[in-house]
Amino acid sequence: MRASCHCGAVVLEIDPPEGLASARRCDCSFCRRRGAAAITVPVGRLRVIRGADNLTLYQWGTKTARHYFCKTCGIYTHHRRRSDPNEYGVNLGTIEGGNPRDHEPVPWSDGVNHPCDRKG
Repeated sequence: MRASCHCGAVVLEIDPPEGLASARRCDCSFCRRRGAAAITVPVGRLRVIRGADNLTLYQWGTKTARHYFCKTCGIYTHHRRRSDPNEYGVNLGTIEGGNPRDHEPVPWSDGVNHPCDRKG
């Protein structure tokens, strides 16, 4: 399966074990603003096949999560998860031939009360 940014400078090849069924939205401070649903892809099942040099990285807080965007068009393509660094979240809207609308309602995950922030 392929995913790409809007301008086509960045192309990913992904093999999500659950297909698009793993799509979720998050309500953390960043994801609320970004608004994109993401599917789960294990680290070994994502390859940047074009445009690795055109990706820019955004991090904040603990700097564990790594959010990638195309430098040209600004589209969020994927991120390495804070909750599980062995997984990527891939923007459902970047999947070629797909439309996020076809997967509504997309469930929400609680990013406000992130498991990594819980004490004890």
